[in-house]
Amino acid sequence: MSKSTNFSGTPIIKQILKYISPEIIYRTAREHKSDRYYKRFKTYDHLVTMIYAVLSGCCSLREVSSILLACEGRINHIGLKHFPKRSTLADANKKRQSEVFADIYYKLHDKYKKYLSDSSPIVLSVKNLHIIDSTTISLFSEILKAAGRNPPDGKRKGGIKVHTMINALEDVPCLIRMTSSATCDKSFLKEIDLKKGSIVVFDKGYNSFSIFEKWNRQGIYFVTRQHENAVWDQIEEYDINGLEELGVLSDEKIRIGKTAAISFEVRRIKYWNEEQGKEYVFITNNFDLKADQIALIYKKRWQIEHLFKRLKQNFPLKYFLGDNRNAIEIQIWVSLIIQLLMLVIQRIADKKWSFSNMVSIIRYHLMTYIDLIKFLNNPDASWEYLTTKPRDQLELLF
Repeated sequence: MSKSTNFSGTPIIKQILKYISPEIIYRTAREHKSDRYYKRFKTYDHLVTMIYAVLSGCCSLREVSSILLACEGRINHIGLKHFPKRSTLADANKKRQSEVFADIYYKLHDKYKKYLSDSSPIVLSVKNLHIIDSTTISLFSEILKAAGRNPPDGKRKGGIKVHTMINALEDVPCLIRMTSSATCDKSFLKEIDLKKGSIVVFDKGYNSFSIFEKWNRQGIYFVTRQHENAVWDQIEEYDINGLEELGVLSDEKIRIGKTAAISFEVRRIKYWNEEQGKEYVFITNNFDLKADQIALIYKKRWQIEHLFKRLKQNFPLKYFLGDNRNAIEIQIWVSLIIQLLMLVIQRIADKKWSFSNMVSIIRYHLMTYIDLIKFLNNPDASWEYLTTKPRDQLELLF
């Protein structure tokens, strides 16, 4: 009989949990005192249960508790002594603060950020590039306030807006804030703390003259698009000889702002995108890089759009295990934790896997006893072993 060459003594879910140091969870729980009123369902149990729920794609509390009950004989492998009841998980999602899971995420990010940047396949022409954007997750307006006016049919949905900043080399969020969808994007910029020489790129929805003026003093560069109704005056026009073929239409120094109190000099670049057949107007406080490089930096902004797409496609944020804001935020933080761990595993594997394919395999084999990294390195090993055996040995097998 053929034996699996990828057998492991622990299921895949346990192998994934090894990338989360229990000490991180216990220390964070002590700092937030999140286990004070819980006899059984500690922070560790809560996190593991939510990781299993998100990875397996569970859509309800009943589904989570039923699946774990069916695996009761094996839940000790993932550090659970008791399977969580539906009411227990619902109560924890409502009362245990989401800040605990946020803190766990940031501690894991600090642990793996150097590895992610060092092993990144992304090539950048500049250093310390950060990208800012937000994504909105639709919810009922009773949970979080909706943006805009009421629609004619009277059916209005609210939403939670996830403001995100990523280091382009790491490809995972390094700063996250969650607000209602009605909250202005500009408020997120006030919480950003970057070192001198960093470059920040974002869409025009985040434009704030007061923040731009502050970054000028701190030596932080920004690249964004100019509002169509912006008030500005030209100071100087730069020569773009040789850059026309790269799409640069103009490059000039301007003074932007409505009042003398909030008025400063920036660089204005007009650029033609041949692929989209569209004209873009960028503003930046960086006068050293070439105009075409500024356009390429803004193009890197789409990297964060791919991050949001990856998050929503692989860990669907459509069904939440709670009808309150705290439960929703916990599920989002757990999804971000899993995405971080999946990227680490993807970088460790020798074979280049697409993120979606790798997550799909893991999802369907959470309780399977195979060596995950060994399988990801050479998924065809067992098939090659069978197909290269002599015919007489194959007859013995089948």
